[in-house]
Amino acid sequence: MTVDSGYADIFGPQVPRTGDGDQTATFALASAAYRDNDVKDILAANSEWHESTVKDGRKWARIFRPNLGEAFSGAVVARMLGAGRKPLIQSFGAEPQVVVEHCLAANNIRRDRDNLLTIVMVLCGLLFLPGLLIWLLVFQIRTTVARTENKQAGALATALLVGVGALAVIFLVRTPFGGFWAWYARAAIVMPVVGWFWAKQICERTATDLRERWNSLLSGSSVGAKVPEAVPSSPRETAAEQLRQSLAKLSAEQQSNSVFYAGPKGILGMGTRWGSWQLAEDLVSRHPDREIHPFRSWDVIRSIHDQLRMLERNTLNTGGFPKASVRHWVVTPVGENAKAVSRPEGTDVDAYQIKTHAIQDICNKQQFGAGDRHYLGVQWTLWDGQLVITMMITVTVLHETLRIEVTGHALGPVHSLFTSKPEAKEKEVAKSLKFWETRKVKLPLVDADEVVRLAARAPLTWYPPLLNWLGGTLTLPEPFGLRHAWADKPWRHRFMADDALRAATPVLRVVHAAAIRVLEENGVNTEKFGNRSAFLSTAVQDASPRKADVYDA
Repeated sequence: MTVDSGYADIFGPQVPRTGDGDQTATFALASAAYRDNDVKDILAANSEWHESTVKDGRKWARIFRPNLGEAFSGAVVARMLGAGRKPLIQSFGAEPQVVVEHCLAANNIRRDRDNLLTIVMVLCGLLFLPGLLIWLLVFQIRTTVARTENKQAGALATALLVGVGALAVIFLVRTPFGGFWAWYARAAIVMPVVGWFWAKQICERTATDLRERWNSLLSGSSVGAKVPEAVPSSPRETAAEQLRQSLAKLSAEQQSNSVFYAGPKGILGMGTRWGSWQLAEDLVSRHPDREIHPFRSWDVIRSIHDQLRMLERNTLNTGGFPKASVRHWVVTPVGENAKAVSRPEGTDVDAYQIKTHAIQDICNKQQFGAGDRHYLGVQWTLWDGQLVITMMITVTVLHETLRIEVTGHALGPVHSLFTSKPEAKEKEVAKSLKFWETRKVKLPLVDADEVVRLAARAPLTWYPPLLNWLGGTLTLPEPFGLRHAWADKPWRHRFMADDALRAATPVLRVVHAAAIRVLEENGVNTEKFGNRSAFLSTAVQDASPRKADVYDA
């Protein structure tokens, strides 16, 4: 085994070890692929940016419904690797390829289980179809009764199963048939039950494996996503090659320098705009008898870019800023409720990256009217990927007025649903003697209804469209991005909020100082710029988060 930059060489594509830093959000999202919760639990994790929905299947086919892990894995793989998929939103603070690989690994584990369950269904069910249908009908009725709000429904559902079992025993002893059909009728009653016990062993083994992976991702133990089908072993393996290319395309899009502004929802993937500071003054020559030396917005931006790269340097040895990511972004406006985005294309784009000369043209020319806009961004990924702070800077010149705008964006931690570890299944019951006291009783990891559900779904997993039609699906929010779709606001966490607010002051001062330096070098009178900068420097010290994109007009 070789290790390179924290990546472990395993059977499939390389994924970071669980112990690596800045991966908490990544592994929290990846853990959803292994979960066995109710699929509707994910609705509680909807954020202010997007909402996922659960599309119910047929009411009479609840036995085919998926759980959270099954629905999440299938939906994420189909959305992020499917043929002809729509563009994705970058997952800042997370690695979407790692999440997708864990979804593929979880699908492989379940596929191996379903293959065994399919054999069980054929040997113990399909060959004895009448008995299988009767037992499935009984479990369907039992599940429907147990889900009612009546408190006695659970006992009634259990009594129904016991009653049917008693009738089955009587039928075995006094069957109305004779000869071959008598033995076939007995086998049709017994073999589905035998298959159930066999299936239970298979389901429990797989459930234990899935839960161990779920727990390992959240506890920091090393667990890798084994995806051997993503590594072609020969030129003829077109499916493996397509999967490898899809994963590479996903990684390339994650590194794109094109983002989308969705009005009050802010920059998709970076969060809403919580603060804005603007410095706008006239460009006046320092000497009345001379004109200012011509310069462009890009000259100011380039100076600001160079100074922002020095933010981690401190006068005092007190920690301070970690190394930030300073990048040029091309921001495309989209509607607040847009269901899809379109990335720039053409000769100026290479592997989702807009080339530098095109970025310069946008910075210098597209400052008014329709079109994309240029922003310089400085970004920190903190709290092991749970907090993403982004400060965006844009410089515009209209007539003789130069405007420097600094805006703050913050993306909070993923919802607590994704950070919850697996809990032992148990329930509280009254003590036999001290009936006023209760005690906890451990429940089986896979109960009777779950075994029946998994066994009934197994043969249909070979044709997902039919299974989705019967059991329902998870619909992901659009435009889809793994990180921001289920992100909370950072303002509920005191220290996260402090980090976001504290970043504004030094960034603002560095930006103003760098810009004023360029203006002085080009013969501009910077007195008014300095006064305005001092005023903003004072105002930013009392920064408080607000919805800067919601205009009360």
